[in-house]
Amino acid sequence: MTNPFADFSTLELTAQGYRHTFVDQGQGAPVLLIHGSLCDWRYWRWQIPAFATQYRVLAPSLRSYWPGGPSPGHFSTAQHAQDLQALLDQHIPDEKVHIVGHSRGGHVALLLAQRMPEQVASLTLADPGFPTPGAYSYAPLFQQVAERLEQGDRDGAMALFVDTVNGSGTWKQMTRWFREMIQDNAHTMLDQQQEPNQGPDLEWLKQMNAPLSFITGENSPTRYHHCMDIIRQHRREDQMHRIPLAAHGMNLANPKAFNQAVLDALQA
Repeated sequence: MTNPFADFSTLELTAQGYRHTFVDQGQGAPVLLIHGSLCDWRYWRWQIPAFATQYRVLAPSLRSYWPGGPSPGHFSTAQHAQDLQALLDQHIPDEKVHIVGHSRGGHVALLLAQRMPEQVASLTLADPGFPTPGAYSYAPLFQQVAERLEQGDRDGAMALFVDTVNGSGTWKQMTRWFREMIQDNAHTMLDQQQEPNQGPDLEWLKQMNAPLSFITGENSPTRYHHCMDIIRQHRREDQMHRIPLAAHGMNLANPKAFNQAVLDALQA
């Protein structure tokens, strides 16, 4: 089978005591793409070349995700935000950055922007996902996924997670490369299960000067809309984009529409 990632080249850089792998492609203002659960830089397969025609695209694999090794005791959204800040400080110091985060990556994006507000050129959140105690709890899902992993049922564990966050039947429809990516990152579910069940502090958003944009799929689960509503209590978005014919994995289901939405957000 042809390798769908043969045209992508990666760099490595040590930050926060961990060897990070990332794609750096294109020229212009930097755009940082932050993936969500069970993914890595490959998740942005259809975005990297499209954005690189106008921007410098940085797409890292977060700590513990493929192709990196485990980092016991250092897996959290806060750690990932610290890692990304250190990576940016070393690789493109003092530059303003457009930050794009999807799902759990949206949580990381919020924490990163909070750490470096003066360097944020724009903040774009695609179905941001974070714990919302009292409304939606991920704890039961993570427990079920962990049990299946411990029983050796990796396919069943991944199908359960993907179908829960994106919609029933999604796993069966996924392409081979996507399934391989998910399988490569299955081990991170056991780490993610241990993360604190609390959302980010959002009070700081009231002082953020950079544009804020939301993107969602027209069929995305309501839990992500709830997260956006929580963010709106502190800061209204400058743009809201709904991607037709797509759910949570909108950048893969309808990349043309998603890419245009991001490009519009970057120019807000």
